[in-house]
Amino acid sequence: ITPPWEDDVKNEDFYTNLKACQEQIAQQIDPGLMVSLPPSSFHLTLADLIWDDAYRYAISEKPDFETHLRHTIDQIFQQSQPKVSGGNPIRWQLLGLIVMPRALGVSLVPADEQSYDRIVKLRRDLYQTPDLIALGIEQQYGFTAHVTLGYFGDIPSNLDSDRLSNLFSDLNLQWLDNPQEISIHRAELRKFDDMTRYYRQPDWPVLEF
Repeated sequence: ITPPWEDDVKNEDFYTNLKACQEQIAQQIDPGLMVSLPPSSFHLTLADLIWDDAYRYAISEKPDFETHLRHTIDQIFQQSQPKVSGGNPIRWQLLGLIVMPRALGVSLVPADEQSYDRIVKLRRDLYQTPDLIALGIEQQYGFTAHVTLGYFGDIPSNLDSDRLSNLFSDLNLQWLDNPQEISIHRAELRKFDDMTRYYRQPDWPVLEF
């Protein structure tokens, strides 16, 4: 993932605006409809690896699974670095709110072709590496670039979907006059115990774009 906001001073303005958007939504929707994530955890997932039952199974079958995973990711990052680093900054632009099956976030689109190509190359190197596949890790989803703002909680049976749709449309208008971009300067291997905090140790793999 990219460094979460708490560790990413280069995207301070971007995340500050996302926090304001999150607060606007929370104030205007029905209580309990969305569980807002801590803004400090805001980030962009560049590639999903393993989670939930698959992770628990992997460590039960191979107690040193995490050590092997970190070593493999470190090797992939070293091999990918010459292909994806240097040159112009990688910039992705906020397109608008995105409603997913379980969550609400903002979707991102590449600001230029090289910003797209470099992320795709990294993902390809990850998912096509035999050593990673041997650990039971494979691509589960296509890349829908987004930053999650919150997860849906209790959805009432009488939800006013038209009002909600109009609210999201109105919020999207603000991005037309005030375009927002995130600079992707670093990819980090991080772990999470829940969806509110993503952490790492100092010696875990990092790729500098």
